[in-house]
This record gives sequence, C-alpha cells and structure tokens, in this order.
Amino acid sequence: ISYCNWLSEKEGLPPAYDELGKLLDCDGSHTTDLRRVAGYRLPTEAEWEYAARGGNKSRDYIFAGSNDVDEVAWYIENSSDRTREVGLKSPNELGLYDMSGNVWELCSDNSDRYSEGLEINPYGETGVFKILRGGSVREDREEVTISARDLTGERYTNSSIGFRIAKTVLVDGGEQ
Repeated sequence: ISYCNWLSEKEGLPPAYDELGKLLDCDGSHTTDLRRVAGYRLPTEAEWEYAARGGNKSRDYIFAGSNDVDEVAWYIENSSDRTREVGLKSPNELGLYDMSGNVWELCSDNSDRYSEGLEINPYGETGVFKILRGGSVREDREEVTISARDLTGERYTNSSIGFRIAKTVLVDGGEQ
C-alpha cells in the first residue's frame, strides 16, 4: 500500500489508500468503487484471477499460461525453496509472468469467502484476512494453479508473499 501511494504521488496521481489502507477516490474520500480510484493499487481478487487466466485471450489453462506447471511456475519441486527473478518462465496469454508460483500475491480484498451470487469484480472489505493468490516456491503443484487462494493477516509478511500493482484505466465513455 505504501509503495502504491509512493508511485502514485511520484507520477502526479492522487494516493489510492489512506493511512489505514482504505481505498480513496480521486477527491480523497473513502470509496469501494474502484472506478473512482485514480492512483496505483493492489488488484482485487477478481482482477488478479482475470489477469492470471489470460483475460479475453484465455485458453483455459490450469496454470497461468500453460497446463505444464514447469513451463510457467516456480514451485516446491523446481525452486530449491528460493524465489527467482520475474520473467524466467513463460508468460501467460497477456504477457504476464509468474502469476503461478514464485510468491503468493497480495490482493486488495479483505474477505475470507466468495459471495453466494454472481458479481463482476466484487471488492470485499468485510473479513479480517487479506487474500493471497498464485502460490509460491514453497507450494506443491495444486497450490500454484490459477484457482489456488490463501489468506494472511493484514500485517503478516514473509519471503513467500509479494504483490503486483494495478491501476484503473478509463476508456472513452468513462468505463474501466
């Protein structure tokens, strides 16, 4: 969150988070509407999964970019329990690297379960845990699939947890 705010301010954008980690809109007010967040932020769990699956170019792979785990992921069987520089394995359909394995990736959602109904890019702030996606070098092949998820305490850190950033992009007509 600190990195996202630092990068936002460096690029002349409003910060995406307040000091407690709550989302801010472009005017500095609290929001849960991601379309109103102008700065860099952590992706929601739904955004993360959409990107890992290859977006609208998805080929329905089990892992991010392949059905062969060794082609796209660092995990317990090939990592020697150490993370690697991003980009050494093949990317997924969108050209994104290491969305399976290497490190668990922190999502912005504070929730511990999926909702019952169909939603488009839900943003959860109801749980006490942060969502982790993608698996790490310490996991077996089942835990580095696109659908694998875990939870962590909001302030817990270790060498198998990382993050990637997202930014809302407005296109013609104001849609994201």
